[in-house]
Amino acid sequence: MTKEADGLRSDRRRIHLIDEVRGLSIILMVFYHAFFMLGYFFGIEFLAKAQVFFEPVQPVFACLFIFISGISSNLSRSNFKRGIRLLGIALGFTLVTAVILPRFDITGAEIYFGVLHLLSVSMLLYALLKKPLSKVPTTVGIVVTLVLFAATCTMQTGKLFGFDLPDKLYEVGYLAPFGFPGDGFYSADYFPLLPFVFMFFAGTFFGKLAADDKLPGWWYVSRCKPLSVVGGKTLIIYVLHWPIIFLIGLIISRF
Repeated sequence: MTKEADGLRSDRRRIHLIDEVRGLSIILMVFYHAFFMLGYFFGIEFLAKAQVFFEPVQPVFACLFIFISGISSNLSRSNFKRGIRLLGIALGFTLVTAVILPRFDITGAEIYFGVLHLLSVSMLLYALLKKPLSKVPTTVGIVVTLVLFAATCTMQTGKLFGFDLPDKLYEVGYLAPFGFPGDGFYSADYFPLLPFVFMFFAGTFFGKLAADDKLPGWWYVSRCKPLSVVGGKTLIIYVLHWPIIFLIGLIISRF
């Protein structure tokens, strides 16, 4: 996906390191989802074990992907348009996985608030808050948002800053997108606003340096063109990899 196709400005040097890291992140994400779906849905035992082995590093490349999406939002012509478009795609995933697939007795793949939901809402929030946030010094913004990210990482377990949160927050189903999943809540891909919106906003603050061409020179040097190409087509890859993996699983299950 080119910058123009993704709504990104093209009047500056291409930041190849961002494309390459984003490309690596989406490749790792595809492998992780393949291990999960083929291992647990189609019963391929060694892939299920691979997914368990992969589990500890999954938050690392997911956070990299979210952080870089935040950087890209500082290079965008219109975060509102990007956010609306991505929200439509995210809701399409919910429709297919939570409404259509269960009608064919395919359950467990429901995505109610995955990474696309998170990124779309984050983009819309940034579109609304960009002007006041632009007044915050870059270093202060990065530090504060990362501290808030670390502080809210425990919310899904019922704690914040070491204190227990009220149980009532986890009994209201519609608060799951905010980071309060109840006992009965399940989403195959789950990235709530808290804490991940803070990782996104940390990326937007860092993105000020990218927008002003103030990153070190080695960020603009291409080291691995295939990764850079993949990093420019992450949305297409993300949308297509789910049905492709599922189709592979169906084919394998027939043998």
